Amino acid sequence: MTEENPTPADEMFEHFRFKADPKQSPIRVDKFLMDRIQNASRSKIQNAIKAGAILVDDTKVKANFKIKPGHVVTLILPKPPPDESLIVAENIPLDIRYEDEDLLIVYKPPGMVVHPGIAVYSGTLVNGLAYYLNKGADPNVEGKLIDRPGLVHRIDKDTSGILVVGKNEHATRELSKQFFYRTIERRYQAIVWGEPSNDSGTIEGNIGRNPKNRLHMWVFEEGERGKHAVTHYKVLERLYYVSLVECKLETGRTHQIRVHMKYIGHPLFNDSRYGGNRIVKGTVFSKYRQFVENTFEVCPRQALHARSLGFTHPRTGEFMHF
Repeated sequence: MTEENPTPADEMFEHFRFKADPKQSPIRVDKFLMDRIQNASRSKIQNAIKAGAILVDDTKVKANFKIKPGHVVTLILPKPPPDESLIVAENIPLDIRYEDEDLLIVYKPPGMVVHPGIAVYSGTLVNGLAYYLNKGADPNVEGKLIDRPGLVHRIDKDTSGILVVGKNEHATRELSKQFFYRTIERRYQAIVWGEPSNDSGTIEGNIGRNPKNRLHMWVFEEGERGKHAVTHYKVLERLYYVSLVECKLETGRTHQIRVHMKYIGHPLFNDSRYGGNRIVKGTVFSKYRQFVENTFEVCPRQALHARSLGFTHPRTGEFMHF
């Protein structure tokens, strides 16, 4: 079975920081950046400015703003797509929960991969989005290669839940900026083995590749290995053998909830990658073991669901919650 290995939102975009030299003559910010970023067109820079993704001394500016000595310019740009970023449009039924001219909210069922990758070339959510978003302009778009839709975050193959997708460059950039600055509200629900000792808590620990198994992520307790990760959890219901918990992500690392919950001794129910697909709490007597195995058949995946998203609409500025 193939499982996608999602790229966190802050790894889908490039982040730049430039400080103007003491002898810098006044120059427009768009020209200043074009001279310093390879393959950055003026329209790309100007679109980033409109999206508020370019700041001078932490303040939004217009394209004609003049850079002077000492100014610090920061910006976020989508990473240049690889050659394989062109997606084959496929007529795959999608569960669209909301849509307007700038974005859509789509529910991803468990078992569906978000985007093509190693050994997964079709049938993904992105293939379906490519068809859905382009069929209006070209009714015969199925099977054609088109640009990758505006995906700004991802969830694992066997995790269910909702995602937000940008429908244009401005919306995609603005949403990605909210993910980067961690203003997006993301809440998940999970069934974990056992009962956490506290009703709520915060898990902090750098997450990176397990040195002994590259397919697994790992929490590094000391040093600078891995990437900073923070998960807030709250117990919603205690069921002795398992608990229903809500997890709020402050960061978005690969497998973050799965790894963090395992780290505190409560792996997700039936999470085969992180030890949740065996009896963690309870006896090993035959009747109980059979009951657990039957439950695994009912939920043949890690019990994790991306339940809600809250963000500021990129056009209207309204806070929206789904």
